[in-house]
Amino acid sequence: MRTANEHPGVKYSGAPNWEELVKSPGYPREELWRKGPIAFIECVEEIPCNPCEFSCARGAIEVGMSITNLPVLEGEKCIGCGICVAACPGLAIYIKDYTHKEAEASITFPYEYWPLPQKGQEVVMVDELGQEVCGGVVIRILETKQNNHTPLITVSYPKEHFLQVKSMKRL
Repeated sequence: MRTANEHPGVKYSGAPNWEELVKSPGYPREELWRKGPIAFIECVEEIPCNPCEFSCARGAIEVGMSITNLPVLEGEKCIGCGICVAACPGLAIYIKDYTHKEAEASITFPYEYWPLPQKGQEVVMVDELGQEVCGGVVIRILETKQNNHTPLITVSYPKEHFLQVKSMKRL
């Protein structure tokens, strides 16, 4: 078991930057994300929250005894199913797939706005600050009771923007 202070919060101000994210115990190592779909957990503040841990049937996310611990991703166990994405009340988890296609990656993220995009729709992909990065195409929209009706949107986009893209511009 880990102690409450083993993984202290790493966010210093505003949106977490690259250095802060890679310090986060929820951020997957490069050798894992290059293999297939995997969760990226950008939870970098110690707040009382643990739905991600209990949503993962494979035990790939551990918060531990203190629910203020940062979630730890055990990437070898993660299959990128996306159940944790909808379970996260802070919208801090998404699934990325570097292997989606030869020249394209994909990202699955929660989208809590109306209108929902349509499958095949071209959209603008954005970074963590909402700045435009590249274009993308919606490849799936999943809205189920299991996900508490939180729509999960999957978009393909150019692989060269793999790490920059976090979501899509609101329609």
